[in-house]
Amino acid sequence: MATLNCNVPLSLLGDLTRAAAGDESVSHIVTAALSQYLNKPIHTLFQVSTSGALVAGIYSGAVSSGLILQHGDFGVGTFENLDGEMVVLDGQVYRIQGDGTVSEAPTDTTAPFAVVTRFAPQFDLEIAPADSLNALRARCDAYRPSNNIFYAFRLDGRFHRVRTRAVSPPKGSHDRLVDAAKVQAEFEFSEIEGTLVGLWSPGFSSAFSIPGYHFHFLSDDRRHGGHLLECSTAPLRLRREELRNFHLALPENESFLKADLSKNAADELAYAEQAH
Repeated sequence: MATLNCNVPLSLLGDLTRAAAGDESVSHIVTAALSQYLNKPIHTLFQVSTSGALVAGIYSGAVSSGLILQHGDFGVGTFENLDGEMVVLDGQVYRIQGDGTVSEAPTDTTAPFAVVTRFAPQFDLEIAPADSLNALRARCDAYRPSNNIFYAFRLDGRFHRVRTRAVSPPKGSHDRLVDAAKVQAEFEFSEIEGTLVGLWSPGFSSAFSIPGYHFHFLSDDRRHGGHLLECSTAPLRLRREELRNFHLALPENESFLKADLSKNAADELAYAEQAH
């Protein structure tokens, strides 16, 4: 977070001081005012489409990478026709394809599903090593005081072992995600420096999002990555942001508008998220 020094009229300063005497800090009030004036949402998660649509096989591109970057500089997703995993990091969109290739996605590349935010962490600290993904989740849980809001986590450092996957375009034009996941490519890396881009979503979001933790990995040299399946780590730098606002943009294409999305997709989504 940056520090701002400025001059304000005494009348406004008095009102600001009185307002800050309640539950809101001066920093929070000023930040909210600047966000509204500059039309730049903060602590907001922006999502394209729903997890249920992805499970149902709605893979046609809904928005471009360029448009995604207008709403966030940090997040995860996938690409049209399920052609690779998306990592949005430091304002760049990266694609990890089924053959392991990592590249920057052109701004006109389209995506059927993405979740991003303008990353503004409220915590920046070092956490102890973790010998498994479950242990890493527990480390993150210590900095997640509520089960009812969204969180963004960025973890940087050395990974002793990383196991990832990357999806590839399905053979059938209407394959469900569970079928596409059966032939996903999986990769394993050791003693590698990189970043985990992670989001945590509350249980009530299962109707439209991916509940729990969702991590994508990208190596520092931008040569390796994918959807995280397992890991063990050295001490990592952890940055975390609370996301109290959520914006859902629904696709306007025919495949989404005519799809039957009334079924509970939780079991299929859980299967697609794990190793095979």
